[in-house]
Amino acid sequence: MFELLGIPPQALFGQLLLGLINGAFYAMLSLGLAVIFGMLNVINFTHGAQYMMGAFAAWLLLTQLDIPFWIALVLSPVIVGLFGVVLEKLMLKRIYHLDHLYGFLLTFGLALVIEGLFLWKWGSSGVPYPSPIPGGVNLGFMFLPYYRGFVVVAALLICLATWYGIERTRFGAYLRAATENPVLVRAFGINVPRLITLTYGLGVGLAALAGVLAAPIQQVSALMGTSLVLVVFAVVVIGGMGSIMGSIITGFGLGLVEGLTKVFYPPASNTVIFVIMAIVLLVKPAGLFGQTK
Repeated sequence: MFELLGIPPQALFGQLLLGLINGAFYAMLSLGLAVIFGMLNVINFTHGAQYMMGAFAAWLLLTQLDIPFWIALVLSPVIVGLFGVVLEKLMLKRIYHLDHLYGFLLTFGLALVIEGLFLWKWGSSGVPYPSPIPGGVNLGFMFLPYYRGFVVVAALLICLATWYGIERTRFGAYLRAATENPVLVRAFGINVPRLITLTYGLGVGLAALAGVLAAPIQQVSALMGTSLVLVVFAVVVIGGMGSIMGSIITGFGLGLVEGLTKVFYPPASNTVIFVIMAIVLLVKPAGLFGQTK
């Protein structure tokens, strides 16, 4: 097989696969953030904690109730999404009319509380989750585990379905209209507070769904969302705050860039996304797909 700049193809394509997997999680999480910010105008810093809660919910359903992964894949986002609905009703709805800083501080504090509770109960060491699709296929130039391939395809389909639901359906039109002119939308008999609550629950459910998909790949840990949420915020900023398609394209794209960086210059792999964010903010402050108001 050929080598590119002295890099064996197995190493190159292996890192590209890892980049695609990371990009899938970046896309799903940044999509949830974009939905919440674009529709509610709230910077949701609890997103990493809710991602972790999705993974823990799937693990607890397996270990405590012996519920298989495929059922947990549906139940866990619903459970965590309902938690998000309660959170929105009790706390977040009180700060919608305030500056973004209040939402950031509130959700940041909530993230610390949630992670602290999980650390107190289960500690910081990770617990394994068995792969629901064992085995893989040898493609000649690399070995592709079945489950990792499934994660990439599933994440892409989920992201595109979410984009279609928000941009191309009547429900999505109601959501967008409610954020632009809630008084007018309310005059047509539409329950705007309920739409807002459902929007936040959807964003939280997307984060939890990403956590369930990540559980068989990563160790289920109370801190699994801590470092990831910073990268996801950078992805959202690069794609454009509130841009649905921008989050999807940027998430997958930056995952591939990160994977290539690990091949050609590993020391920069942890910072390349933040370097790109700084460059994009200098050239286009609204983000690659954002709109300047």
